Amino acid sequence: MKRRQRTNLALWVFPSLLLSGCVSKDMSDLDAFVAEVKSRPPGPIEPLPEIEPVDVFVYEPGDRRDPFTPDAQTEPTQQVVIDNGLAPDPRRRKEELENHPLDSLRMVGTLDLEGIRWALIRTKDGIVHRVKAGNYLGLNNGQITSIGDDQIQLTEIVSDAPGQWRERPATIALTQ
Repeated sequence: MKRRQRTNLALWVFPSLLLSGCVSKDMSDLDAFVAEVKSRPPGPIEPLPEIEPVDVFVYEPGDRRDPFTPDAQTEPTQQVVIDNGLAPDPRRRKEELENHPLDSLRMVGTLDLEGIRWALIRTKDGIVHRVKAGNYLGLNNGQITSIGDDQIQLTEIVSDAPGQWRERPATIALTQ
């Protein structure tokens, strides 16, 4: 215990002695340097750069159009929306697997529990999810229509043009 106290004491005393030699009350050399710098005559100040005048341009429209008023070409055109009754439900709560593209999802198996067929889907990050018919997955509003032993069939709703939707079949095959 005494050895540890001596070591701690040495760790405090030795740096204190070193630092006490660095502190000096005599600052005459610093004061002389500051006085010498202040006594120097000031250097010349560079003149400000000359600002060139800007040429004034007055717009004379003549028979040209006014650039500040929209014309028929720049006005937004009214889009014709063809409603075929098919569109994704924007109020439906998104499911977890709708954050993944279909090509990154892998079917790894099936389960039959209490008369319900479940498919096991593995995401790119290795997490396995359980889905059944009616669940959604993929980025294009894909809804599972059936689950077979070796594949999942689903129907996606994709947009052909603004306001125009169509159904597209898709499958995810079982991978080994």
